[in-house]
Amino acid sequence: MTKRIALSVWLCAALLFGQGMKLSVAQLKNVLRSSIKLQHQDKQVADYVKKVTMTEKLTERDIEEMLGEGLGPKAADAMRSLVQASASLPAPVKDAPVKAPPPPMPPPSSEVQAQVISEARELALSYTKRLPDFICLQVTRRYADPSGLEMYQLMDTVAARLSYFEQKEDYKLISVNGNLKQGNFDQLGGATSTGEFGTMLREIFEPETQAEFNWERWAKLRGKICHVYAFRVEQSRSKWHVSWQKQMEVVPAYRGLIYVDRDVPMVMRVTMEAENMPATFPIQEAKSMLDYDFTEISGNPFLLPLRSEMKMREGRILVKNQTEFRNYRKFGTETTITFDTNVDPIPEEKLKEEQIKDVKKKQ
Repeated sequence: MTKRIALSVWLCAALLFGQGMKLSVAQLKNVLRSSIKLQHQDKQVADYVKKVTMTEKLTERDIEEMLGEGLGPKAADAMRSLVQASASLPAPVKDAPVKAPPPPMPPPSSEVQAQVISEARELALSYTKRLPDFICLQVTRRYADPSGLEMYQLMDTVAARLSYFEQKEDYKLISVNGNLKQGNFDQLGGATSTGEFGTMLREIFEPETQAEFNWERWAKLRGKICHVYAFRVEQSRSKWHVSWQKQMEVVPAYRGLIYVDRDVPMVMRVTMEAENMPATFPIQEAKSMLDYDFTEISGNPFLLPLRSEMKMREGRILVKNQTEFRNYRKFGTETTITFDTNVDPIPEEKLKEEQIKDVKKKQ
């Protein structure tokens, strides 16, 4: 199955314009900095600020800071109204002093780098053949932001039964927002993604893809020290399909990163970002990230998808899908599972890349 992502615009996303946001001073500044970087119109930013409710005290000094970074006069006037409205609120809590980062671990030798890529390629190309037949719960939380300021609002939560049988994936819709649904997952409206189980890895590492890997840095994911390599795939050798409302489709060039466990050369994370999207195609940006982790099926550990994230932009409309894979079970002709679709999101701290602190372990 070729890795695919698709986008169609929800009409109800426009309702987000009318929803107020409760923000701290730091969060408001981050939004304004994003709007300055994206060159949003001053009036649009001012209209957004007027709908904000502060959770901390905003001051004139904060306004002067943002004006110095390029904030427009109308948005600054809107901030002055927030200064008055937040006068009785507590001041922002100052962050603790930032400690100096530890000295970086030296990169591995070119010989070690080549060996890591070779071993990771061998395991990636045989990955799907080593997986057992299984079923699992796929929970996708879909977000949208029509303002383009990366202030996402949850649109819906989709649960699906994912079966992996004879190296093929099959998706069956279970529920939307907790309401039971039946039907084909491919016919679900909005942004969707398929092909997470091995497809992404295989297509990056296949010899005909001719992806070039270059050392990037060390990283730490969920307690594991990882090699991080950057790669790029030319458009002529790409198999990544991006579609819009099931009416138009492109196969773009893309770049990304792979995170390879230092102790066992297995890929723990893959990121992809489309390059040079056609000017006539509605989607201007498409990004994807997939995390793997070990989980047990019938008492045996397997490296399986843990979580994926997809982001796309159509004009100023931003969408984001966060998908988690839960309740892995061995597949059988009589297998039945009652899914609890009200699962809590995986804590962000378990998904963040950590800074390498141990410089004494083997390189």
